[in-house]
Amino acid sequence: MTVYAGQGDAHRALALLWGAPEEPRAGRSGPKPGLSVDAIVSAGIAVADAEGMAALSMRAVGERLGRTAMALYTYVPGKAELLDLMHDRALAELATEPPSGVPAEFPGGLPVADTWREAVTAWAEALYACYLRHPWVLQVSQARPVLGPAELAAMEALLRALRPAGLAPARLRGAVAALWQFVRGLAATTADARGAAAATGIADEDWWATRSARLAELAPDFAERFPLLVALQSTGGGAPEDGHREAFRTGLAVLLDGIAAGAPSDDQGVR
Repeated sequence: MTVYAGQGDAHRALALLWGAPEEPRAGRSGPKPGLSVDAIVSAGIAVADAEGMAALSMRAVGERLGRTAMALYTYVPGKAELLDLMHDRALAELATEPPSGVPAEFPGGLPVADTWREAVTAWAEALYACYLRHPWVLQVSQARPVLGPAELAAMEALLRALRPAGLAPARLRGAVAALWQFVRGLAATTADARGAAAATGIADEDWWATRSARLAELAPDFAERFPLLVALQSTGGGAPEDGHREAFRTGLAVLLDGIAAGAPSDDQGVR
C-alpha cells in the first residue's frame, strides 16, 4: 500500500505543518475546547502504529479521542492533511543537532578523518529506529515530499553530517539519496519480516522449514548449482532480527567506504 503525501489543500496543509495562525473562515464557528491539532495528530499516529495505515481514517482517529469524525474537521481539513502532519511529527523524533565533537560550523578547521562517518552513522541509526517505531511511514511515498519542518530538518542534519567529507555537489546528492534509500529499504525489510507471521499465520521457522525441505527434494544438487549463495548463507545464523541488524551495519559501512573514496584526498585539504 503506497500513499502519496501532499494530496490535500496545499495552502492549509503547509500552514498547519509550519504552525501558521489559522485564517478565519466564513460560516465556521470556532473550535470547541478539548481538542487541538497536536492531539489529533498524536491520535492519528497511535492508530497507525497500532493498526497500520489501512486503519487510518478520520472516524478511527475521532473514536480514539472520544469524538466524531466531524468534530476533527474544524482543526484538520481531512485525512490527506492529517497524514502530512503525522509523517512530519514522526520524523520530528530524530535528533537534528550534530553529535558531540561535530560542531555545526566546524570552527577552526574540519574534524578528523572519521568524524563525519560517526555523524552519518548516528543519523542513519536514528532514522532506522524511527521507521521501525512507525512502520506506516514507510508506506508514504517519497516521490512528493511533505515539506514539513521536521522532514527538512532531517535532510539538513544529514547534509551537515556529510559536510566535512567535502563531496562535490553531484556526489553529495548521490550520497544523500543512497543513504536515505538504504536506510528506508532495510527498515522496510525488517518491518515486513516482523509483520509476516501475524499477517500470514505462519511462523518464519515453519515457512523456511517447509520450503527448504521441498527444495532439497526438487534440487538435490542445489549446493553445486549455487555454491556462492550456500557459502554466504553458511556464514549467517542467529535470529532473523540479528541478520537484519548485521545487514544494516555492514551495508552502511560499505556505503560510507564508497563516500569516503569519492571525497577529496588529504592533499586537497579535506579529510
